Amino acid sequence: MLYKEPAPIKDRENPFESMMSRFNIAAEVLGLDEETYNVLKSPARQVIVNVPVTMDDGKVRVFEGYRVVHSTILGPSKGGIRYAPDVFLDEVKALAAWMTWKCAVVDIPYGGAKGGIICDPYSMSAGEIERLTRAYTSSLVDIFGPDRDIPAPDMGTGPREMAWLMDEYSKTKGSTEHGVVTGKPLVLGGSLGRVEATGRGVMVSAMAAMEKLGMDPAKSTAAVQGFGNVGSWAAKLMAERGVKILGVSDVSGAYWNDNGIDIEEAIEYKNGNNGRLEGYKGAEQIDPAELLTSKVDVLVPAAVEDVITIHNVDKIQARLIVEGANGPTSYKADNIINEKGIMVVPDILANSGGVTVSYFEWVQNRMGFKWTLDRVNERAERIMNESFERVYAASQKYNVPMRIAAYIVAIDKVAMTYKYRGGF
Repeated sequence: MLYKEPAPIKDRENPFESMMSRFNIAAEVLGLDEETYNVLKSPARQVIVNVPVTMDDGKVRVFEGYRVVHSTILGPSKGGIRYAPDVFLDEVKALAAWMTWKCAVVDIPYGGAKGGIICDPYSMSAGEIERLTRAYTSSLVDIFGPDRDIPAPDMGTGPREMAWLMDEYSKTKGSTEHGVVTGKPLVLGGSLGRVEATGRGVMVSAMAAMEKLGMDPAKSTAAVQGFGNVGSWAAKLMAERGVKILGVSDVSGAYWNDNGIDIEEAIEYKNGNNGRLEGYKGAEQIDPAELLTSKVDVLVPAAVEDVITIHNVDKIQARLIVEGANGPTSYKADNIINEKGIMVVPDILANSGGVTVSYFEWVQNRMGFKWTLDRVNERAERIMNESFERVYAASQKYNVPMRIAAYIVAIDKVAMTYKYRGGF
C-alpha cells in the first residue's frame, strides 16, 4: 500500500510565497538581521534531474525529478519524496522549508529537504516504479547519505520505494546503508510506531491544547476531515482518551453520528472496503463542506491543503483546530481565525510526530539496535509535549497566535545555530 503524507498548500498563490508570508511575520517579531534572513529564506540547494526509464512496452520515457535541500544548519537534511503528476519546483521548495521549521520546532538535529518526481504512480506497474526509483536514486547518489540528506516516503511512495532506494544507494557504496532513508519496512530497519506516528502527534497536540483551554476530553466532541493514515489514527487515539468523534470524512464523503462514531468499527470497515468509507452504515452521510463548519469542540483537518479559506472560515464553530495536514488553512484565513479567538495548533507542530519517529528510525539504524514500541511512543509523546509547551510559551511571550509562535521558535533555533557556527 502506498504511504500518503498530508499534502502542502497548493492554492492560487505560489506555495513557497505562502510559506514565506508566515516566515516574514515571525522574522519581523524576532528582529532577524538581514544576513540571517537572506540565508534562511532561500534553499541551500535545488537539483533538477531527468531520469530515463524503460517502460514495460520497451519504450524509454524521461521523467523530471527534483531534490531541494532547504537547510543543513541544524544537521543533515531530511524530507520525503513525492510521486505525483502535478509536482512542481516551488511546491518542493515550500515542503523543504516546512521540513526545516518542523525539525527545529521539535528540536531534532535535521535540516529540511524534499524531493519529487513528475509521474502518476497509480498508472505505472511495480516494475516501472522500481526502475524509476532506482534511476532517481542513482542520479542523486552524491546528494543522499546518512550524514548528508535522508529521504523518506511522501505522497505516492511508501516502504517499498524506500527499500529500493536504500538498496540502490547501498550498491553504490559497497555496503548496506540502512540510515540513508527512513520509512523502510520493519525487516529492513524500519521503526515500530512509524505508521501511527503522525496521527499520534496530532492526538498529543490536541490533548495539550485542550488542557490549556480548560476543555475536558471526556466532555468534548470532534470532527476529523480525512480518514486516511493520519486522520484515522488521530481519531482512534483521541477517542481512546474520551473525545467523542461525531464526524469523519474521506474521498467518498462525510459521515456524521450525533451519538459518536465507533472509530474502531469505522477503521475496520474502511480497511475491508479498499480503504474507503463509502457505504459505511454507522453514521449518516452529510455534505463534506458541513463537516468543517459543524458544531464541535475540536476540528482536525487531516486530508488535503487549503480547506479552511476566507470562503468558510466565518462559519467554523470549533474552539480548537489541530492541523493534521500540511497547509489546510490558507494564509488569507489566518486573521479571521485569530479574530474569532480559535486556537490553532499549526501543521509544523501538530503533524511533526512523523518526522520525530523517522528520526528515531535513523538513530536506531546508527546504533544497530531496535527500540520497543513503548519506548518509541513514550519518547515521541514527550518530545511532542515539550515542543507544544515551547510554542505555547512563545505565543504568550510575543502575544502572537500559535502558528506564528511555532515559526518564531523554529526560526530562532536555526538562526542561533547559524550564528554559533560562524555564518559565512
